[in-house]
Amino acid sequence: MASIDVTIRGAGIFGLSIAWACLRRGAKVRVIEVAQPGAGASGGLVGALSPHVPEAWNDKKAFQLDSLLMAADWWAAVEATSGLSSGHARTGRLQPLADDRALAAARRRAEEARVLWRGLADWQVVPATGAAWEPVSPSGWLVRDTLSARLSPRMALAALVAALRAGGAQIAGPEASEAGAVVHATGVAGLQELSRAFGLPVGSGVKGQALALRHDARDAPQLFVDGLHIVPHADGTVAIGSTSETTWTGDGPDARLDALLDRATAALPALRGAEVVARWAGVRPRAASRAPLLGPWPGRPGQFVANGGFKIGFGVAPKVAEVMAALVLEGRDEIPPGFRFEALLPGAGPV
Repeated sequence: MASIDVTIRGAGIFGLSIAWACLRRGAKVRVIEVAQPGAGASGGLVGALSPHVPEAWNDKKAFQLDSLLMAADWWAAVEATSGLSSGHARTGRLQPLADDRALAAARRRAEEARVLWRGLADWQVVPATGAAWEPVSPSGWLVRDTLSARLSPRMALAALVAALRAGGAQIAGPEASEAGAVVHATGVAGLQELSRAFGLPVGSGVKGQALALRHDARDAPQLFVDGLHIVPHADGTVAIGSTSETTWTGDGPDARLDALLDRATAALPALRGAEVVARWAGVRPRAASRAPLLGPWPGRPGQFVANGGFKIGFGVAPKVAEVMAALVLEGRDEIPPGFRFEALLPGAGPV
């Protein structure tokens, strides 16, 4: 390989996606990973690519919308180069409405979505029908949106790695050296390093747990029930997740997964008796701003940060990748103000 233009530290979803966007722009790319791709928070099971509610609009919601809308073409390009499926499909989402208050709020949001989603997706309030693949709804009403999509995190990472290798990128271990511009996409460890370097709480880790059931509903919409994601995947499994734990005693799966399973089967009785085929736990990087943390590393010319994906990392990855590649390779800065390091400084306003 000719001299390296960009080094990416970290082979999670942000690191691999940025590497792919740089490669497509003609850059020579090296990815350095201390373990293996997806060893951290990106190696999970859930893969729910879902929008925030269409109200109280802000930079983060607009950025996420753009990324969800571009995702189908973006992942199709990865699949075409790699020959592997990411499991991406825009299958939509159903959410039960608990009572008349929730129903009224959902109808207001439907009006907001017509404007904020620019007619490119729908947020609809529909009556429950009692179908087997439909969450129990106390009010008898559901929200159905056509923007939500899903992918398999592990399939998606494998497709990205294969596409990068097919394009001539290097995937290297910790002994490899940096060259060219350097992007730090190192998850929780990276947030801890930034916190030490600047003496302020840049971010922290939040443990999440999920499981997968053997139940083939691959063409059905995902469900979102009281904070719980139920996501059918292309491989004939259904992912259930996830917990959000700010304190924990062990890094692996534990008894909290039993509670997740109980909640899932109460919300969707069709899952009762399904075999549990995988259990997962990981620590996800959450920036103190609650938004992705993107841009130059302050005081380190030629070095950049892409971190803080937390629960929306896979959903925003396509746009994060394109924005970071444009910044690193072209000097074109399209990062929203709330995503910058400056948003974490004392006195910064809300994201």
